[in-house]
Amino acid sequence: MAAKIKKGDNVVVLAGKDKGKTGEVLRVIPDEQRAVVRGINVGRKHQKQTASEQGGIISKELPIHVSNIAVADPKDGKPTRVGFKVTEDGRKQRVAKRSGDVIDG
Repeated sequence: MAAKIKKGDNVVVLAGKDKGKTGEVLRVIPDEQRAVVRGINVGRKHQKQTASEQGGIISKELPIHVSNIAVADPKDGKPTRVGFKVTEDGRKQRVAKRSGDVIDG
């Protein structure tokens, strides 16, 4: 099945502690149906100092399930479902169901 959420997409969080926030997809993990989004689901980790790394508390984005995020409509930024349309030259494009606009990517 074609990917509805891809790296670089702007998404809106639908559920969880960050509900309503938007961010860019940094990484998609298809096997686990999860995605890492910039600034969303941030966890804090205590890091011990090593010869190469500084010690302290580091903030890191953790994966979020794809059912809890939706692609932001290119026209108004609200969450939308994704559909597919085949162009005249045979290429498949992702289309926002809300406005009908083509999603870049």
